[in-house]
Amino acid sequence: GDGPFSRPVFTQEPQDVTVPLASSQSEVTLSCAANGYPPPHYMWRQNGTDLDFSMSSHHRLDGGNLAISSPRWDQDTGTYQCLATNPLGTALSRKAKLQFAYIEDFETKTRSAVSVREGQGVVLLCGPPPHFGDLSYAWTFNDNPLHVQEDNRRFVSQETGNLYIAKVEPSDVGNYTCFVTNREARRSVRGPPTPLVQRPDGVMGEYEPKIEVRFPDTIQATKDSSVKLECFALGNLTHFGSSCMRERIQVENGTLTITMLNVSDSGVYQCAAENKHHTIYANAELRVLVVQVGGDVAIECRPRAFPRATVSWSRGARGLGRSRRVFVLEDGSLKIQNASRSDTGPYTCVATNPFGVARSTGGLVVKERTIITEPPSPMDVTVGESIVLTCQVSHDPSMEVTFVWSFNGHIIDLKKDAAHFERIGGGSVGDLMIRNIQLSHSGRYLCAVTTALENLSAVAEIIVRGPPEEVRVEHISSTTSQLSWQPGSDNNSPIQIFTIQARTPFSVGWQAVSTVPEILNGQTYNATVVGLIPWVEYEFRVLAGNSIGIGEPSKASELLRTKASVPIVAPTNIQGGGGSRSELVVTWEPIPEELQNGGEFGYLVMLRPVGSATWTKERVPSVEASRFVYRNESVTPLSPFEVKVGVYNSEGEGALSTVSIVYSGEDEPQLAPRGTSAQSFSASEMEVSWTAIAWNRITGRVLGYEVLYWTDDSREPMIGKVRVHGNVTTKTIMGLKANTIYFASVRAYNTGGTGPSSPPVNVTTKKSPPSQPPANIAWKLTNSKLCLNWEHVKTMENESEVLGYKILYRQNRQSKTHVLETNNTSAELLVPFEEDYLIEIRTVSDGGDGSSSEEIRIPKMSSLSSRGVPVWEPSIHFLSVVMIFYCFTIQPLER
Repeated sequence: GDGPFSRPVFTQEPQDVTVPLASSQSEVTLSCAANGYPPPHYMWRQNGTDLDFSMSSHHRLDGGNLAISSPRWDQDTGTYQCLATNPLGTALSRKAKLQFAYIEDFETKTRSAVSVREGQGVVLLCGPPPHFGDLSYAWTFNDNPLHVQEDNRRFVSQETGNLYIAKVEPSDVGNYTCFVTNREARRSVRGPPTPLVQRPDGVMGEYEPKIEVRFPDTIQATKDSSVKLECFALGNLTHFGSSCMRERIQVENGTLTITMLNVSDSGVYQCAAENKHHTIYANAELRVLVVQVGGDVAIECRPRAFPRATVSWSRGARGLGRSRRVFVLEDGSLKIQNASRSDTGPYTCVATNPFGVARSTGGLVVKERTIITEPPSPMDVTVGESIVLTCQVSHDPSMEVTFVWSFNGHIIDLKKDAAHFERIGGGSVGDLMIRNIQLSHSGRYLCAVTTALENLSAVAEIIVRGPPEEVRVEHISSTTSQLSWQPGSDNNSPIQIFTIQARTPFSVGWQAVSTVPEILNGQTYNATVVGLIPWVEYEFRVLAGNSIGIGEPSKASELLRTKASVPIVAPTNIQGGGGSRSELVVTWEPIPEELQNGGEFGYLVMLRPVGSATWTKERVPSVEASRFVYRNESVTPLSPFEVKVGVYNSEGEGALSTVSIVYSGEDEPQLAPRGTSAQSFSASEMEVSWTAIAWNRITGRVLGYEVLYWTDDSREPMIGKVRVHGNVTTKTIMGLKANTIYFASVRAYNTGGTGPSSPPVNVTTKKSPPSQPPANIAWKLTNSKLCLNWEHVKTMENESEVLGYKILYRQNRQSKTHVLETNNTSAELLVPFEEDYLIEIRTVSDGGDGSSSEEIRIPKMSSLSSRGVPVWEPSIHFLSVVMIFYCFTIQPLER
């Protein structure tokens, strides 16, 4: 064999792999290798299930490695484990995760503006979209491609993506956009902009820094790795921290010394003495009593002894004598009254009886009293402001102080109510900031201060003033629109003005209305609304305003319709004319519903022939009417009438329009055009001509002509009609069939109709243009001369004969096309070839232009010269054309 038998031992184990979700990565490999004899064979598990390599082309073994082709998120995400097996056993590798990095787009909904005062700290939230994989963050300001630069005022957290501005300055106002990059997903996304706006109501007063970004309590880190801890504070005052205590507890030669005793030093202390043979322990209890300056304290000493022991006290090494302030009580306790800082120190009780002496030592600590130096002040503020309630204390430096705020008797939960309440400061500062204060925040605020020795508190009343609340409309008259209302709560600011608004089915939303009295002050609770439109349904509502702003509107009043009255708005745009013989047609703009002023609305049409003194009055009882036809056999054609149109409703007749002149209907023309002729220009066009009619009122007015055209084909009859206006006497008709007989006739028309038709004429359209394009095109280019040659096109029996050819040439598809016509099958062009040229050739015939050849590209001279073709480049840029019968040298077309 190759060596001693051995179990599999891993030399390489799989590691976690993260793949971009949108990657085109063709294969991912998870590594695995093991030593052992006999050499091990390998298996893999995904999420605890064995992979079957014989059934899947998606997974393959490469030695011990697992290769996954075209990894997919939905089927390949999970935990993988390698198994190495030989006859001596199986080794299981560590579990490795295969995960897919991605980041979705931000939601596109608009973000609300963040409103702050100058000097206030602010946090702009990034709120990254769903993702997997580590993110990095950056912010842009006003779409500036350069990112927001971090400095001592600004900080971008790479933990949350939030942007912190310690102290807002006017230059900070603008739009902020968060950019999030997922490097593992190889993708960046951009959030919607967050507007930062400055409140106009003053500058933020000074307040202490508040640490907004904190270290975590614990953080795990591997040896020799780098750890980044984030810390950033909001605030507009710079504070320098006091230095730490250096060391209070020292051990020297088996003696434990504690300086500056504190209550927290109380407890049992154990001394351990050890050598190489043994360790012994001794216990001692330290009791530390704390009293405030000026307070009383009793230090107990109750030894268990029989017979009863006598008790004496010493302070340090000195015995204690009795005084008015310091004395021993009957039970042996030491009483100290009106304690001062000088009483601080260790006190020892000595108990003695005939059988021995016992000692017990305790410490006394005298602390300074805690005093609230800056209690919260009562405030009178406006809705939406941010305020700071102060609560600052002076206290013994060794005493820990806690602050708790209550609102109207309930403790404020700073986490739950973080949108409005925040503690700022620390140590001896317990200030409370209230952001964006609301009406509901009016009330009593109590700051409770607690130390190990005492409880203190201070109270302030906060008044929040806001706009008035809902106002009610109690009664409204349907005739004079009498309104009355009751004011709602003024929210601590007296109502200064009321405003009345109205809404109708015809108005765009609510509109302010005129009232008597014109100005409605805060003590006015009724008014008359004026300037309303009759016969319209109205709703009313009332709004109240004070120094803070306009309050919520009242509920709408009941719907009512104002009383009807005679209409006062007359129709406009009185016109007419046309119609049949003996008719007078009158038209007008109808009156909108909101101006009809009542029911049973209709129109009055008044008319008389020009020169007559008597008016004829006709009623049109229709709301929607805008046209009336007056018929009378005595009306002569095209006679002028004076016309005016008025309005009426159930209340009576109203306003009349101004007078307009309208002409009666006319007879159709009585004469047919003469001299009609037709000729064909191509396979699809013919031109029809005629002589204009000399007309008068008797023969009938001519407004224009109508051309009729048709074919005699019974299988496919075609009839067309086209009009020309005015004195036009020719019309080209297009879109016709080739080689077909067309008939045409012309008649005059006016508003009365069409007159008699002219006798028909006919014409045959030309045969179709040649369908075959010019073929076998050859070209040669020598010294700016382009020589072209092609084969003559033969036509079919039903096609027009070839009369010649057109050569179309241009520098590119966007440039102007030049045209050269020739009767021959060759041509010569003189061109300054500084660019490629595009050339095509088509046939010319009676039936029109035929099919074009394929487009030929002639390369520019410089590209030909590089191939050794002689080139002449003229100094003047021109394009000239010389037509010759034949080009002597022919070169095959280069495709």
